[in-house]
Amino acid sequence: MKPQIVFQGEPGAYSELAAFEYFGSGISPLPCASFEDAFAAVADGTARYGLLPIENSLAGSIHRNYDLLLESDLSIVGEYHLRVSHCLMALPGTTLSDVHQVHSHPQALAQCKHRLRQMGVEAIVEADTAGSARMIKERGDTTAAALASKRAADVYQLQILQESMEDNPANYTRFLALTAQTTQEHTKGDFKTSIVFSLQNQPGALFKALSVFALRDIDLTKIESRPIQGKPWEYMFYIDFAGHADSQSGRRALDHLEELAAYLRVLGSYPRHRIV
Repeated sequence: MKPQIVFQGEPGAYSELAAFEYFGSGISPLPCASFEDAFAAVADGTARYGLLPIENSLAGSIHRNYDLLLESDLSIVGEYHLRVSHCLMALPGTTLSDVHQVHSHPQALAQCKHRLRQMGVEAIVEADTAGSARMIKERGDTTAAALASKRAADVYQLQILQESMEDNPANYTRFLALTAQTTQEHTKGDFKTSIVFSLQNQPGALFKALSVFALRDIDLTKIESRPIQGKPWEYMFYIDFAGHADSQSGRRALDHLEELAAYLRVLGSYPRHRIV
């Protein structure tokens, strides 16, 4: 039986494309309407893994998924950087000159705004990219097109009129592979570790917390803060650092941080994915 991998969105979504690229073709992708539903499907065993976006190189962090990481007991076991390339697609037989409206998620429309302006078309905001492609197929409108992934064109049998519509080619989304099953991994190799912690509101508290990594020459690859619900102006700090939590330097840094932190949790250590 193919392992079920849950993602947020409709068939043809960039998240589904990332799932196939990361896990391989031998999976059974399971679409979910919301991030909350995707986390729940992994937590209750409906799916073995989830692949959820955590940040985009142009749009920044996806804050809801940071909050859900804290609320859930899921562990991060991998990461993947998907190159996001928007394709302009329409019904078979449609030409570029036929298109007067382009439908897509607001972020996709914003990332292609210069190309769309050159085309002189009207940009129509929709809930998501894959849903826009499905809508074009269902409506049968030859004057409309969608911005979505190449996979969406295959799923909904649409014709790609133009590839690489994005204005900035350095467009990547980082995904996290999540599971409820904990497995012991080896600690040597190119790893990354994600943690979350809180501190007492005292002068120099954050400086001291970050110093535990600097003292051991540990590279911090990401720092994010999120408000603590019910505690105005208090924050949880999410950090990604290079290395495994159970390596000698990683363990010593975390032991040191535990002495300073009011709360500390390791979200996972996992193989680091580098953009080639």
